[in-house]
Amino acid sequence: MTRILMLLLCVLALPAQGQTLSIRYALVSGEQDPHLPYMQALLQLACSEAGLSCELSSALDMNQGRALEQMAHGDAGVDLFWGMSSRERELKALPVRIPLYKGLIGWRVPLVSQKRGRLFEKVFTLADLKALSAGQGQDWPDTQILRGAGLPVVASPLYLPLFAMLRQGRFDYFPRSVIEVDQELESEAAKGLTLDPYIVLHYPAAFYFFVSPRRPELARALTQGLEAAIKDGSFDKLFLRFNGPRLRALNLARRRIIELPNPLLPKDTPLQRKELWFYPR
Repeated sequence: MTRILMLLLCVLALPAQGQTLSIRYALVSGEQDPHLPYMQALLQLACSEAGLSCELSSALDMNQGRALEQMAHGDAGVDLFWGMSSRERELKALPVRIPLYKGLIGWRVPLVSQKRGRLFEKVFTLADLKALSAGQGQDWPDTQILRGAGLPVVASPLYLPLFAMLRQGRFDYFPRSVIEVDQELESEAAKGLTLDPYIVLHYPAAFYFFVSPRRPELARALTQGLEAAIKDGSFDKLFLRFNGPRLRALNLARRRIIELPNPLLPKDTPLQRKELWFYPR
């Protein structure tokens, strides 16, 4: 079946009101995934707003690249994963183009070793930043974004080892999104690490649900449900319940902002829809 036909089915197919949708999502960072509670709540909200119920279950722990390949090849084991958008991802899976974090996935604060808490005290520009190396996941779009800006990156195929690698001095800092970092700092994995107080990196980015091409009806239902939640305000209420306190604690307006381009940003990213994005002040 061609991708065009898949997209057509995505537009036309919609489950009947009251139907139960089975959704098997990929745990790309395991049970420690800091996104998991919010993503589960969003899936339930989207189904409810679409007049459906959903039964959620998780697939085996896998990295983002493997999850994407399984979905692209029609593997029945994975219906959905969540992650940052890129042109490649939008070609291989069906993107639900509602930025689930309202763009905050592209606002990044550095984790550093507690022994180097003042590492960024004199970092003011992108040129200054190029003297330091970042740690990132091997198949994360962020890795290409950082390297595209000329920044040195040490990549790992797995998420959790990156914290130990930072403690061991394998790289200088671990840029984390503002909606992930507080949960991560509370984890055992982040023992001996601290949050830099001086800078924030920013690049335009969208974090979506990506749906298997064999489940166009699921992509359509999630789109309809999330759009309804945006219209009636329940999306923003859920967003602020999960993310409001951590944003206030980070006080982004007092940090030096270092802007990076995002060459991976797809042209269909809905940047013109201002209601879909959050702007730190």
